[in-house]
Amino acid sequence: MARKRKGRDISGWLVVDKPAGITSTSVVNKVRWALDAKKAGHAGTLDPEATGVLAVALGEATKTVPYITDALKAYTFTVNLGAATNTDDAEGEVIAQSDLRPSDEDIKAALGQFIGDIQQVPPAFSAVKIDGQRAYKKARDGEEFELAARPLWVEELLLVDRPDPDHVVLEMTCGKGGYVRSIARDLGAALGCYGHVQTLRRVWSGPFDASDGITLDMLDTHAKTTELDQYIRPLEQGLEDLPQVMCPAESIVRLRNGNPALVIATDVDYGEECWASHNGQAIAVGTYKSGEIHPTRVFVPPSS
Repeated sequence: MARKRKGRDISGWLVVDKPAGITSTSVVNKVRWALDAKKAGHAGTLDPEATGVLAVALGEATKTVPYITDALKAYTFTVNLGAATNTDDAEGEVIAQSDLRPSDEDIKAALGQFIGDIQQVPPAFSAVKIDGQRAYKKARDGEEFELAARPLWVEELLLVDRPDPDHVVLEMTCGKGGYVRSIARDLGAALGCYGHVQTLRRVWSGPFDASDGITLDMLDTHAKTTELDQYIRPLEQGLEDLPQVMCPAESIVRLRNGNPALVIATDVDYGEECWASHNGQAIAVGTYKSGEIHPTRVFVPPSS
C-alpha cells in the first residue's frame, strides 16, 4: 500500500520571481516546504543563473502544467559578442573568440532568420536526453555527441539596447521548448563574431508575469504561515488559453468520474479541447463533442 503523502491539500499557482544562483527544482522544493503543500511542480525550467517567472503548480493545478508549458513566453537577455562558450552562457569555458563587432544594423538584419518557424539545436549542456542520459552529463564527461535540431516558434525577436560594442540586449517571445542560449550562440555564428548569453530573465510565461511574482525572501519571511496563501492564484489561470464551457450541476459527478457529460457551450468547435467549469471552478478538461465534454483531466476539490 502506497504511503499517503503528508502536507496541506492545497491547489493553485504560486508565481515566483526566481533569483540567479538557484535551480528551478530547488525553488519548487522551497515552495512546497514553505506552504507545507502535498504536491508541487513547475511549468518550464529556468537555468540556475536565469531570473524571472517560475510558475509553481500546487495540488490539482499540476494537471494544468502542460498548458502553461505550451503557452508563449517572453525573455529579455544580454548577448556577449566576441566569444563562444561550451555552455553557451557566461558560466562556461571560452572555446572561440573574435575581434569582430557587428553594427546595430547588421544585428537587426540577422535577427530575421530567427523569427517564425525555425529549427534550433539545443545547447550541449541541456536536459535533452540521449539514449536515456541527460546531455549535460555527457558533456561534463567530455563525450562527443550531436543533438538533433528541434522546431521552435519565435513570434518576436527585437534589439532593445546596445550598451557597448561587446553587448546587445534582446527581447524574444517564443513558444514551447526554446533555448535562449541557442539563439545567442547561433546569432553570434550568423554574425561571424561568436556569442553567448550573459544574463537572462523570463519576463512572462502565459498568464503569469514576473512583476507579480513572490521573492524567495518573501517565502522565507512568511514560511509556514497562512500569509502565503494570499499569493496563491486559482488553478483556473492555467487554463486561460483554452475555451471554456459551462457545466450544469447534474454533470459534475459524471465528469469527475471520468464520464462524458452534457455542457453548455457557445463558441467551441467539435473536437476542440476545452475546460468545463461550475460557478467558476474547474471541473474537467476534455474534448467537446455534440454538446458533451469527454474528459481527459478531472479536478478533485480539496478534502475538507
